[in-house]
Amino acid sequence: MSTQHLFNNAVIRIQVLHQLAARMIGEFEDSLFVEDRRALSKIFPLSHCISDSIAAPSDKDETQRTSVLRLLHTSLRLIETWEYPSQAFSAAFLSSLGPSIITDKLIDLKMGISILIGSYLNGEPDVLDNDSLPLPFEDFYLGLDDSDLSRTYRLMACFRKDMHRVETFLRMASCRRSADSNCTL
Repeated sequence: MSTQHLFNNAVIRIQVLHQLAARMIGEFEDSLFVEDRRALSKIFPLSHCISDSIAAPSDKDETQRTSVLRLLHTSLRLIETWEYPSQAFSAAFLSSLGPSIITDKLIDLKMGISILIGSYLNGEPDVLDNDSLPLPFEDFYLGLDDSDLSRTYRLMACFRKDMHRVETFLRMASCRRSADSNCTL
């Protein structure tokens, strides 16, 4: 399987996860009263996501200047951050799709990105490997509760935000690997 095919596959998989995240938060918002929805939409922009502590490009220009390997590592780290928390909201908010659909897709994407990193390195030592660093978890992951609307909304909004970031990083990395593309965001 070619590296470009692996990149294309990873981009498709993250697009599905990003769409699931958007669907999940949309369904959650639709289930709320209008005043609850307004209050929550004001809370999130001020909130801190657990992944904010992961070193990552912060804007278009920085993303375009970042190496393919760094984009892959950052994507992998963001995916790893959501493996455990996804178990809670997969069961609570996507039961119609099966309780572990997001977790399974995250694990699958993690494996694909790991293969891409390995093929990109082509046997060279991985000086960017940061697997020994702890993942940044917060207490609200430990007890997701439907009755705490702001915490639930915050978790889903952060997941959607991070899946969008990973999608952007993987698209840019894939574009750079393709000789016939103009790599702009």
